[in-house]
Amino acid sequence: MSNGNNNLDDIDREVLKYLQQDARITNAELARRVDLSPPGLQKRLKKLEDSGIIEGYATIVNREAVGYDMLCFVQTTLVRHVPEAVSCFKNAVKDMPEVLECYHLTGEYDYLLKVVVHNRKHLEKFILETLTPIPGMDRVRTSLVLSEIKVTTAVSL
Repeated sequence: MSNGNNNLDDIDREVLKYLQQDARITNAELARRVDLSPPGLQKRLKKLEDSGIIEGYATIVNREAVGYDMLCFVQTTLVRHVPEAVSCFKNAVKDMPEVLECYHLTGEYDYLLKVVVHNRKHLEKFILETLTPIPGMDRVRTSLVLSEIKVTTAVSL
């Protein structure tokens, strides 16, 4: 969808706003808040899901509460951008549980990875034994997050 936002009416925006605040809101409560009947709300939700505007529903886990004390951003560069190297990198990253997000970039580095690890030793093992051995890897630069200033999954509507 090139610009799905143009297809949203005010009620769609309200529905999405409430769902981004609390995806566990009941359909009955959500329908009440946006002044729709439950069947009317169901139709809208299905339309938003089918069109790809709602991609899914997720539970956000506090990483520190489950032992991932370090959040890092890792910038990587490949030696060459041949299809085999790019494909190998992408496939390897998809199988790394430490990598929460991976972005292909313009600029000095090719990829930016958002990584969680338990501690310094885990980070060292991840970089030396998991990331660096990927065929075609050239440079790896790691930044440790000292504090999180803003974290959100909500998109402004």
